[in-house]
Amino acid sequence: MDFMSSERPINPRFAEDVHFNLVAQGPPKYRTRTDKPVRYLTVVDKEGGQVLGYVWAGDEDDAAAWAPSQAAGGRALAEGGHWHARLQEAKERGLSPSAALSEMLSNPEGNRGRVLPGSLTDAPNADAVKALAKGE
Repeated sequence: MDFMSSERPINPRFAEDVHFNLVAQGPPKYRTRTDKPVRYLTVVDKEGGQVLGYVWAGDEDDAAAWAPSQAAGGRALAEGGHWHARLQEAKERGLSPSAALSEMLSNPEGNRGRVLPGSLTDAPNADAVKALAKGE
């Protein structure tokens, strides 16, 4: 009896080619990180003018996000839902991040905040905007 036979039965489950289907991860989204240059808008409170946060966007990495101002606390986090939803909706329509920012400039109203006129500015990357939001 040969116990070292090189012939092994093939498990029928593995005899066929294996195919993987990609499963969609929900609606399309902009990336939330980039080390490439970005442009950003400042969003201020409609009542007191306090900075609530910044909407930044960079076409090179198809990235855009809301950076809440740490100093504005909960108001900044609450307002972020509005700007995040606007970015999401722009992405679903196939807009580039810079086109989404342009749209926000032409329709600057948020829930509690609004885009500060003339605030469109360049930054070296998203981390610079996030640092600004933290008050660094």
